[in-house]
Amino acid sequence: MGNKNIKQVAVVGAGAMGSQIAMVCALAGYPVTLQDIEQQSIDKAKVFLDEQMNRRVEKGRFTREEVDNAFDRLSFTVNLEDLSNANIVIEAIIEKLDAKRELFAKLDKIVANDTILATNSSTIVSSKIADVVSHPENICNIHFFNPVLVMEMVEVVKGPHTSDETAQASMEFVKSIHKTPVLLKKEISGFIANRILGKLMDEAVYLYENGYATHEEIDLVCKKALNHPIGPFALMDLTGIDVNYFVRMQRFNESGDENDKPSRIVTEKVEKGELGKKVGKGFYEYDEKGIRV
Repeated sequence: MGNKNIKQVAVVGAGAMGSQIAMVCALAGYPVTLQDIEQQSIDKAKVFLDEQMNRRVEKGRFTREEVDNAFDRLSFTVNLEDLSNANIVIEAIIEKLDAKRELFAKLDKIVANDTILATNSSTIVSSKIADVVSHPENICNIHFFNPVLVMEMVEVVKGPHTSDETAQASMEFVKSIHKTPVLLKKEISGFIANRILGKLMDEAVYLYENGYATHEEIDLVCKKALNHPIGPFALMDLTGIDVNYFVRMQRFNESGDENDKPSRIVTEKVEKGELGKKVGKGFYEYDEKGIRV
């Protein structure tokens, strides 16, 4: 793993992304600590991961022994200080720059001087965080895709402050958890996949807002004509409509371009609290098990 010896993993943020990242690392054999400031989020993560892994055992993707061993390697905490022994910390909290900067400043006082501090953000590049830590050469983006338990691709992004050693160690770490990494040699908001996906999302929302077709029909076209596994509106429901909103607001705050603002329909959904699958309603409605109704 380069010159950085990664033996202990920590993940901050026990939402859908963070909990899955933690489980993927545990399945690969790493001891993992999953931290969140809310005990309720920790409790939800335990239930979510239990359901997800039971389903995969039933389908024969993992044995019960493999899953049980992974859970044995996974610990949960609400105390950030419990991450002091981590060799790599992956942040997966809310997409707000101030919150990330505050977290990384705290982590800087807790972890060792050579610990990799990675943000899972696909919008906030690590150079916007690097100045709050004493060793900016250890900071980079390691961006997983949702659902992490399924998606193989991971984007590793090297900022101007990121050392070659950190970038290489991050790439090797991603390979060690059985994912496929791509290294971006310089920063750009949205990276590769989401910049391309964003153009499709913008056009889908434009067609919907202007009455050319329903969101169901647009999703159907993307699946049947473009062979996408999921349509753009179902994808927003899956990843969280609020995530789309925060990403666009971050981009607007950086550019000042009105075209970068969240769309009208996304803003309305966020204001109504219709944030997608995680709350039972977004563009579609879902039952208690997260199945579309």
